Amino acid sequence: MSDKLALHERLELHEILTFKNLNLTKSSTMRGLVGCKELKGILENEVKEGQQHVTQLHELLQRRDTTS
Repeated sequence: MSDKLALHERLELHEILTFKNLNLTKSSTMRGLVGCKELKGILENEVKEGQQHVTQLHELLQRRDTTS
């Protein structure tokens, strides 16, 4: 079985990556504007997890590009 992604799978991953990047940008921006400590904590967790998700998706796409 091949480790390469089909075109539709790559497109789906790119769409998810774009969505995650947008959410990460929004959460990161809102974190600086929020006064409530509890909400700020939630946004900080969202930013940390969002960064991990973006990294994982990017690595997945890179790994699939280099396999033959």
